[in-house]
Amino acid sequence: MITQAQSPFLLSGTIISDGLVLEDGVVAVSGKRITYAGPRAGFDPGTIPKFEEVQLPPGSMLLPGMVDLHCHGAAGGDFPGGDPASARSAVDFLHASGTTTLLASLVTGPREDLLGAAAALRVLADEGLIVGIHAEGPFLSHARCGAQDPRFLLEPDLQLLRDLAARSGGHLRTMTCAPELPGAQALVRTLVELGVIPSLGHTDASARTTSDSLSQAADLLRSSPREAGARPTVTHLFNGMPPLHHRQPGPVAACLHLAAAGTVAVELVADGVHLDPETVQMVFGLVGSANIILVTDSMAATGLPDGDYDLGPARVVVTSGEARLRSNGSLAGGTATLLEVVRRTIAGGVAPEAAVLSATAVPATLLGLNDEVGSLRSGLLADIVAVDRDFRPVKVFRRGLPLSRPALGMSDALSLSP
Repeated sequence: MITQAQSPFLLSGTIISDGLVLEDGVVAVSGKRITYAGPRAGFDPGTIPKFEEVQLPPGSMLLPGMVDLHCHGAAGGDFPGGDPASARSAVDFLHASGTTTLLASLVTGPREDLLGAAAALRVLADEGLIVGIHAEGPFLSHARCGAQDPRFLLEPDLQLLRDLAARSGGHLRTMTCAPELPGAQALVRTLVELGVIPSLGHTDASARTTSDSLSQAADLLRSSPREAGARPTVTHLFNGMPPLHHRQPGPVAACLHLAAAGTVAVELVADGVHLDPETVQMVFGLVGSANIILVTDSMAATGLPDGDYDLGPARVVVTSGEARLRSNGSLAGGTATLLEVVRRTIAGGVAPEAAVLSATAVPATLLGLNDEVGSLRSGLLADIVAVDRDFRPVKVFRRGLPLSRPALGMSDALSLSP
């Protein structure tokens, strides 16, 4: 929640942005924008009259606001549920937790529920509270549905896609789909025509089918002026797909190969539950931070104690911060914020500048927002997260305004060690 307007101010600390670490840095803010970000020695105080230096604890670090492309809710709010007040509560919590830019993710459900949720989230996008909508389904594999309700999975339906894009008011930004389904090629073409980035996931496809679909999507995006710089993504790599096998490499092998080439970007839910930290470290080593998007897959329980929650039409039970379907025990989203995911990624052995890049500049660039968010540079929106030595939030600013700290939940008590 925004507390009050802020006069011009200055933050001091170690800057971690754009894959670099700069000690003894300063970030100056006037209005909604950054006016200077760089070494203290290069800052001219005369450029910002009457600025206030915000006091931070010794050893503080300054990060760009986190950018989450895959989250279903938080603080009791469920984006797929279609309730505007619930969605606003989730957004407020996520902003104040350091995720200053996000897509609100839907899950597979009845047609009218999908359209209703898209219409509700459109209002938040029009207000600038979210930057768009991610549809996780309904064109997904039954064999790898995970927490997606199999009753509502469909083969690609282009009219439903167009209706969903229309109800979102043009704010549908990404869609997860399985490439082995009949009509998947036409679906990918239509997604790009509508300005939506295809994301491969919840799939039982072979390596060849995976490679062909992602390559098709990459070619279409490169030739589309609306999507300059965009590339296809892979929804939570490893999760919702068959494991890598030396005689049946499946989608994982193809995704790693294309990510290493810079053709796609792969999502990792590096929360310590969806993936082992050594798996996360391996992927960073293989494909590089510029080809990885750290995400949360967060759901309504994020920031709250264990208990019973909803994820769209599904009932979820959370135990020790781990969300699973009450019906069959499948993982059902995450309960960590993106800053917590970054912290755990660093604790698992990834360099801080690499982890921060994958949670900020990489997803911002994919959405075409790199001239607005995702970095600490002069002219960009003043979305800034000040953290302590353990990467825990000290202060959060969005559009130059300070946000009140959310109440601490169960996940905040987790230590830095993996």
